[in-house]
Amino acid sequence: MPDLGKIDREFFETHVRPRLGADRDDVRLGPTPGVDFGLLDIGGRAVAIATDPVSVLPPIGYERAGRFALDVVLADVAVSGLPPSHLAISFSLPPGMGDEEFAAVWAGLHAEAADLGVSVVTGHTARYEGCSFPWVGGATALAVGDPGDVIRPDGARPGDDLLVTNGPAVETTGLLTTLFPDRIDLPPDTLRTAQARLDEASCVRDAMTAAAAGPVTAMHDATEGGLHGAFVEMATGAGVRFELERDRVPIRPGVEETCETLGIDPWTATASGSLVVTVAPEGTEAVRSALDDRGAAVARIGRVVDGEGVAIDGEEIEAPGVDSSWAAYSALSTGSSTNPSST
Repeated sequence: MPDLGKIDREFFETHVRPRLGADRDDVRLGPTPGVDFGLLDIGGRAVAIATDPVSVLPPIGYERAGRFALDVVLADVAVSGLPPSHLAISFSLPPGMGDEEFAAVWAGLHAEAADLGVSVVTGHTARYEGCSFPWVGGATALAVGDPGDVIRPDGARPGDDLLVTNGPAVETTGLLTTLFPDRIDLPPDTLRTAQARLDEASCVRDAMTAAAAGPVTAMHDATEGGLHGAFVEMATGAGVRFELERDRVPIRPGVEETCETLGIDPWTATASGSLVVTVAPEGTEAVRSALDDRGAAVARIGRVVDGEGVAIDGEEIEAPGVDSSWAAYSALSTGSSTNPSST
């Protein structure tokens, strides 16, 4: 049985990359492992484009779920350095989802889109048998701007500084403690602290802030595979080496307690909202200060050097085979254990 999650790189290189439809002169960047978006040149304007599933989580409240879903979709174009501008979205709703619930989802999505300057330009909405939460559709986000302003996730260069916001497992911590509060054995105060991490599971505004502040060379949202996965993807894509110190990485309140209780490795757990940034040294302080002023927990954690791979405290790491949060989610959703590592 195939593994859950994204298809592996070997399958992509064998079956996908050689078969990408027509060759067009306006495609500047097509599907590339570790790169969050495609890139078009339309009349001298750069268009970053990315497509993602739409996930709606009723337990967090429908309006909040709409905002959360949009932020996840927009993140992949926000790391291009161009502000997200347009959205096409399709909903395949479960038959049991009523108009009132969907109206609340749409209200949340609209409010967030309006605040970020994003226009919904087309879409599709219907109910179908066989559809179920959380995966209820798909969306394509675009960001339009000057080609010279584009930042690529594979753009890191030797000599760059390496910055991280928020740290490991922020999304995992906030999401699991919000979805399954009665199944996680944490003190009430710790549980509330962990649940607050869900409000930090968006990197769109942080990416826009970093891009505007200094000479950023690469940005990446630490989603599937967590920070370890993001570090390896960025270093591999750029053909460079990342060297960093673990104790410099910010860790948000409630993360360690939640991950220990659930048997999750926080470093390989999805961390949407945690932004990995490489920046030319002369701009490091400006970028760090701008993110700090926005309220993001940010730190310089290492450097980009010649070579290949990723070393943390001198120890080589590899891309995680499986996101460590999935087993926890599966166990919690079936009620099999509050410590999935013990099953």
